[in-house]
Parts: sequence; C-alpha cells; structure tokens
Amino acid sequence: MDIFILAVLVIAGFALGIKIVRPVEVGIIEFLGRYSRTASAGFNWIVPGLFKMYRINITERRVDIDPQSIITKDKLNAIVDGVVYYKVAEAKNAIYNVNNFALSVPSLAKTTLRAVIGKMTLTEANENRDKINVDVETILSKEVALWGIDVVRVELQRIEPPDDVQDAMNQVVKAENEKIAALDLATAIETQADGERRAEIKKAEGIAAAIRLKADADGDAIKIVNEAAEEYFVGNAQLLKKLETVSESLRDNAKIIVPSGSDLVNVISDLAGTTVPLTKK
Repeated sequence: MDIFILAVLVIAGFALGIKIVRPVEVGIIEFLGRYSRTASAGFNWIVPGLFKMYRINITERRVDIDPQSIITKDKLNAIVDGVVYYKVAEAKNAIYNVNNFALSVPSLAKTTLRAVIGKMTLTEANENRDKINVDVETILSKEVALWGIDVVRVELQRIEPPDDVQDAMNQVVKAENEKIAALDLATAIETQADGERRAEIKKAEGIAAAIRLKADADGDAIKIVNEAAEEYFVGNAQLLKKLETVSESLRDNAKIIVPSGSDLVNVISDLAGTTVPLTKK
C-alpha cells in the first residue's frame, strides 16, 4: 500500500512538472524566485515547487493608442489616435526590465505621439503623416529596446481638428474646387469662341473667294462681249447698248404691248431702234 501511494505521488509530481511550450511562446523558468533559464517550444519538465515557468507570447501584437487631445504648434487642439505593432524579442528583459510591458508599450506610444505632433502645426501634421509614423516608431523603438521589445511599425489613424477649424478648412477646399471649375469653364468658353471665330474667318474667306470668282467671270463675259462688239458692230455702239437694254427688259419680265396684226420681230426691232429685214419665204 505504501509503495502504491509513493508511486502515485511520484507520477503526480512528474505530471505537475510537465510544461508544454507552444511554438508562438517561450518559457521563462525561475528557481526559487530567481531566473534560471529560457525554455523553447516543445516538451519541458521542471521540479514542481522549486521551479516555476512563465509563458510569454512572442508573436506580433497590435495595440491601439487611445484617442487624445494634442495641442499643436499653432495652439490648436487636435484629436489624435493610432496603432502600434510590436513583438517580444527578448522575453527575459520583457519580464524583468519593465512591470507589465503589455500596458507600458501603448502608454509610452501615446506620450511619444503627443511629443512628436506637438512640434508641428496642424497643417504640417496632416501633410506629414508618414513622417510622424517614422518618427514615433524610431523614438519608441529606442525607448523599449531595454524591455526586449521590437517595434514593428506605427500607424497614425486620425487627426481631427476642432469643429470651427474643420469648417474653415472645408471652405478653403470648396473655394479651391470652385476656382478650378471656373478656370475650366473659362478655358472651355475661350476654346469655343476661338472655334467660332475661326469658322467665321473661313466663311468670310469663302465668300470673298466666291466674289472674286464672280468678278473674274463677269470680267471675262464683258471682255467677250466687247470683243464681239468690236468685231461685228464696229461703229454701232449705240445700237449695241439698245439691244442690251431690250435684253435686260425681257430678262426682268417687262411687259410689252404688241399691236394687233404686228410682227413680234418688228416690234423688238423697233424697241432696239433697228430694222430687221424680213425674208420672204
């Protein structure tokens, strides 16, 4: 019976000493309250009562930087928050060099963010978010190095100015957009006017060309008439003029009263002041 009890105690003691460490953890083993060693992932066994193990997660962690009101360089209150990504690089330092690193890292990040943005105006902070991220990460990494913490990155999420400042900024953006729209409209109107002007110029040039062509044609016609008059009606210019008058009258639908029984050819001849000999058939 005593052997059985002893065996049970040994088995129970052995079982209590078994410590399984997951791949995402490391184990800090203490002997009577003092650091003994760091246990790696897998099976580990310690003497119960004399040794104690603390497991530390070494994967990347995400913590929020709580929203805070920060006074910028131009004396404006801005609401700012962000996110910090970090992981434990040295578990021993994270346990012994800082009391509760999980709370200390976001608190220090909040203070660092306030210090960095406090040196900028609100406009500079909005225009240099990437620079703020880098600066906060650099300063924070230096501060937490003794804690065995590795800062992966810092991301600034929000910078909100006071309501009156935000309204003023919105008005500025609106004015800039309206200015751009007005410039675009003016350019479009100018382009349209230029196109219409060019069209009118082309139209005027076409009309002028048509007038020149007509004038040239009329000149050629007059030349031909003059040449014919000189050739066939030499010395009969007055007669030619009368014929032209009759021709114009007939072209304009002038009414001519022809006496009953008169020959139309003779009437036209009388109008022109000429006598057309009739050929007897």
